Amino acid sequence: MKRTPATADTADDRARAGLAFGLLAYLFWGILPIYFKQLAAVSALDIVAHRIIWSLVFLGLLLAVTGGWKQVRTGIKDRRTVVLLLTTSVLIAANWLLYVFAVTSGHILAGSLGYYLNPLMNIVLGRLILKERLTNLQWAAVAIAGAGVTVLAAGAGTTLWISLTLCVTFSTYGLLRKVAAVDAVAGLSIETAILFPVALAWLVFAAADGGRVLGSSQSETWLLVLSGIVSTTPLLLFTSAARRLRYSTLGMLQFAAPTLQFLLAVVIYDEEFTQAHAIAFASIWSALALYVTSLVRDFRAQRSAAQATDLSEC
Repeated sequence: MKRTPATADTADDRARAGLAFGLLAYLFWGILPIYFKQLAAVSALDIVAHRIIWSLVFLGLLLAVTGGWKQVRTGIKDRRTVVLLLTTSVLIAANWLLYVFAVTSGHILAGSLGYYLNPLMNIVLGRLILKERLTNLQWAAVAIAGAGVTVLAAGAGTTLWISLTLCVTFSTYGLLRKVAAVDAVAGLSIETAILFPVALAWLVFAAADGGRVLGSSQSETWLLVLSGIVSTTPLLLFTSAARRLRYSTLGMLQFAAPTLQFLLAVVIYDEEFTQAHAIAFASIWSALALYVTSLVRDFRAQRSAAQATDLSEC
């Protein structure tokens, strides 16, 4: 099938939209530690339970406004999609829980390392499972970034398990959501509905045991209630981007989030900045520059080839 000007424009529009969604998602995630630091006195389990419950409320309203209930019904009728979403719901719950624990316990740098590792895992998964091809320049970018992260991982010590678990859960989540035959809002709604009974049961149990599940102040209560919107918005943007972009490209974009988290940890929350962090920081951004250069070069080559084909057919 020839790539006509119309199909080329459609593909380019999808890529541009995916790029915008991806950048917004990762920028949002990058500053999210500021929000959850305000809930440091609340247990990570309580915070995640509230995220699930209030996310379902927000998603229900969103589905009502956009008329997305049809997509939900279609999704739950397909057995393969349901199995995938059962798996992704467990993965995202584990990722959320560990991420909140890392932030509230003063391990934002360990969290940022996990999300630095994640793009490399995305690129590898994109190559091995989705058969996405990489140019020599892109492979060089992966190698440079990998070297930087390896230096950082070597100095991570006892918090390395946090980084590795965050990496594996989110990389696998993104891959499965990319291949699931359901759109972003409907898919996330089904995942959240799957987790809702567990979250509600936990809060009921905690309340019966004397816990203050709505926080110890009015500000904590509102922060817990709004955590649904705060958590769901970047995840919707991410899943929208994942369906429009190559997985390897999405992986390189993700370096924006841990870099912001990294800067927050060092500049605002005074976590230790070591020589290993400096090497990793420089390596990763050098790799990102190389990868973006390769993407721009490929885009221009494809456009030139398409224009040449159009002229030859005239």
